[in-house]
Amino acid sequence: MCGINGIFAYHYAANPVDRAELVAVRDHMAARGPDGSGLRTATNHAMMTSPGSTVGTVAYMSPEQVRAEELDSRTDLFAFGAVLYEMATGELAFSGNSTGVIFEAILNRNPPEASSLNPKLPAKLGEAISKSLDKDRELRYQTAAELRGDLKRIKRGLESSRAHASVAAPTGSSGQVSVLASPRERTVPLKRLFLAVAATAVGALLVGVLAGGFLFKRPAQTSLPAYHPLAFRRGIVHSARFTPDGKTVIYSAAWEGKPIALFSTRPESPQSRELDPPDADVLAISSSGEMALALKARPTEGFAYSGTLARVPLGGGAPREVMENVEFADWSPDGAALAIVHEVNGRKRLEFPPGKVLYEADGWIGHLRVSPKGDSIAFLDHPQHRDDGGSVAAVDLAGKKTTLSSGWDSIQGLAWSPGGDEVWFTATRTGGDRSLYAVDLSGKVRILARVPGELTLLDVGKEGNVLLTRGIDRAGIVGLAPGESKERDLSWLDWSTPGDLSSDGKAVLFSEAGEGGGPKYAVYLRNTDGSPAVRLGEGTGSALSPDGKWAVARPNTAPAPLILLPTGVGEAKPLTQDSINHLRVRWLADGKRLVFTGNEAGHGLRLYVQSIDEPKARAFSPEGVSATFVPSPNGELAAAVGPDHKVYTYPINGGEPRLIPGVQTNESPIGWSSDGRTLFVFGYGELPARVVQVDIATGQRKPWKELNPADAAGIDTISGIMMTTDAKGYVYGYIRTLCDLYLVEGLK
Repeated sequence: MCGINGIFAYHYAANPVDRAELVAVRDHMAARGPDGSGLRTATNHAMMTSPGSTVGTVAYMSPEQVRAEELDSRTDLFAFGAVLYEMATGELAFSGNSTGVIFEAILNRNPPEASSLNPKLPAKLGEAISKSLDKDRELRYQTAAELRGDLKRIKRGLESSRAHASVAAPTGSSGQVSVLASPRERTVPLKRLFLAVAATAVGALLVGVLAGGFLFKRPAQTSLPAYHPLAFRRGIVHSARFTPDGKTVIYSAAWEGKPIALFSTRPESPQSRELDPPDADVLAISSSGEMALALKARPTEGFAYSGTLARVPLGGGAPREVMENVEFADWSPDGAALAIVHEVNGRKRLEFPPGKVLYEADGWIGHLRVSPKGDSIAFLDHPQHRDDGGSVAAVDLAGKKTTLSSGWDSIQGLAWSPGGDEVWFTATRTGGDRSLYAVDLSGKVRILARVPGELTLLDVGKEGNVLLTRGIDRAGIVGLAPGESKERDLSWLDWSTPGDLSSDGKAVLFSEAGEGGGPKYAVYLRNTDGSPAVRLGEGTGSALSPDGKWAVARPNTAPAPLILLPTGVGEAKPLTQDSINHLRVRWLADGKRLVFTGNEAGHGLRLYVQSIDEPKARAFSPEGVSATFVPSPNGELAAAVGPDHKVYTYPINGGEPRLIPGVQTNESPIGWSSDGRTLFVFGYGELPARVVQVDIATGQRKPWKELNPADAAGIDTISGIMMTTDAKGYVYGYIRTLCDLYLVEGLK
């Protein structure tokens, strides 16, 4: 039971005489949307089944179901009360734009009185509905027979009133009364509605409640995990940790497009309390109650955040800063030392304690956790920059690395099991909907939880309780075509990321790297006027030739060679056959040479130049440059962020780099003016993205434009900004992450 469809399904089988009438009522309910015009069905988000052991349709669940308490027949009486409410008013008793909001309403809010939404509703029926929906089940109807008795008495009173009304009614009057909310919908006579309700109460409640109660008491049901929502706002939950008591949760989130902030909550409370310091990301909490925070945390080029590592007492106090530009950190079991991940000379390092290098990656390192025994560190090893595919790995204190599980298309979130014999992580072999897995130290993998949506594991407590988010990620593209005054959303499928913009601003090369793109990703070309996209081939799209006839792509592997894809008639052909892992590519204006960022095994990123007719590339920058760069219009310089996080111009034909004055730390170049005298830069990780023109000779700065989607909720940065040299056309990319935070009990 515990849902409208189950109640109707049983009634159809047991009471065929009333089926047509109940179908009419059900169809009326299904046809009504929030404004009376849209569709409301069981696939609506407000009516989806919540993940975990709480079986039922979310909008019809009882408070005890939400709290994962033991269930009984009164649970189904609550669900039936929600059905009666909707039949009488045309509105859901409990609704919202996320499961978390609906849960909070079920637990803490009473719906408007049914009679206030439908004045024609008999007062006694309104009282019966309110009693069915009482949050305290001791005050609710205790048995189906009790509810049936009240409904029969109400029905008898209505029949009596109808008999009197028919005597006095004018000729031609039917004496029928509608209990439905909208006069535009079909009219269901009040008496016939109560016949349907009474029959449903007898059949669906007396028999169905017994069956439902039996099912909920079976051991197989009670052994399933329970999911408790902890946060109810719209945005990104970035990280979360249990405090030493195992009850309080400290988490960092960016709500409604605002900067990241620190919060404290407990499972029994729907409220969260904001903590100091501001703009802080929680990285770890020690066994002694000391927090490791990333202050002024901002997104990096990829999936990580970076900030100043600081130690802060859980009870409050001033932060003690430890190290700049730290991305991940975790405490040793005794709380005496920290393991960290940060960047040195363009390469990601795992150090424990800080200064002792245990592992250095060619790509990037994520979500490290020290084992309960303190003898090894588990982490996620991502071989490709700006891609979250990778493997689960562990490194011991001598620096010996072991790969425990590999081949994951998306993998984020990791923690040790309570006993330290497994590493738990969230990943998927294809697409973006990650599930929760466990791998033991011999490499044996098993699944712990799979639900619709994208799971990210944040922490595992000593008792086995789990903190995770269930979210929806979408990457999109926004652009302004030359000659137009209004931006247009140029997204195609579920994970659209811009690769290049044609010189005239009329076409954008982009990639699809989500469910729609498939396991090998897909390269598309689309006109910025919004016309349909054309699929060019597999891989990630990187650059368009000056004549628009060729696109450079690379596969989602490491090392990644370069491939030429025709934008019209022609066949794909390989461009490189070396051991370089190619990342970002740009075609020079002469159409004969390419500049790209890449790295060889054991080395950091560098800038390379290569002729399309020659097999060998030549490096022209030191190691440690950023992946993002822009070549000058004359093809002589490339502007890029250097190893010291400052912006330089690097001569493509050889020579010493030159520091560009006036560019601030964390700003990246995105384009040149047509005369090559001005560089456009923006601050990565800022919302809105503020693009500034900088004179490369004098350092003089001039604001150009602020870029930000109209709805900023769930977006923490803008990236992939590309523009025409006349600055009249541009595109940019964004990633929107909307997620709910859950505490999960009973995972094994």
